[in-house]
Amino acid sequence: MAQKMSRAPLSKLSNRLFYSRAALTVVVTSLIVLVISVLLAGVVCYFAINVTSTRQQEENIVLTEGHVWYSSKEDASQAAIMITNVGGRDIVVQKVTVRGQTVDWSRSFYYKGNFTLTSHLKYIENIAEGSFTQVETGIGEYGRLSLVLGDLPLRSSESMLVYVKNPDSITINDISLTLSIDVYTMQAIYYKEANVETPIQTAP
Repeated sequence: MAQKMSRAPLSKLSNRLFYSRAALTVVVTSLIVLVISVLLAGVVCYFAINVTSTRQQEENIVLTEGHVWYSSKEDASQAAIMITNVGGRDIVVQKVTVRGQTVDWSRSFYYKGNFTLTSHLKYIENIAEGSFTQVETGIGEYGRLSLVLGDLPLRSSESMLVYVKNPDSITINDISLTLSIDVYTMQAIYYKEANVETPIQTAP
């Protein structure tokens, strides 16, 4: 009897140890799976954020000098925008819209290079290919516009002026209204607002 009495507590103790180890194994396994899941989710999020931020850093343009004019003297309108590529790679300007309407490249002119404006852009009377723009490219030197023949590539750190003749049928009734000028590239759409003005001075 004494032997039977001594074996029972040992059996119960071994069973408790077995179930305790089994329970501990389940908990440890669950923790490992949880940690691995969190790590995988973190890696995926980091990768997505890294890819997004890298792409944003690669292409970045700044729109300045957005203007839309209506000249009662010529009974004509004109729009202008300055595009500066401040990103780390070259871009291609696919199209420009004024008031949501795509401008006609055959009535659009551009000048590009490394330059800094010394004054605001001005309305150009009788605008045509070869017209001078108010761009100080050197001491007493001005840029000359070229006709747009298609998509416009723009190197990193370069700037470009785009002039549009008679965009979207701007009339005298649009003076003082705010319109949008949008620039489309392969990666994004860039937006600039401009008030319709009356030209005071014309570019040489």
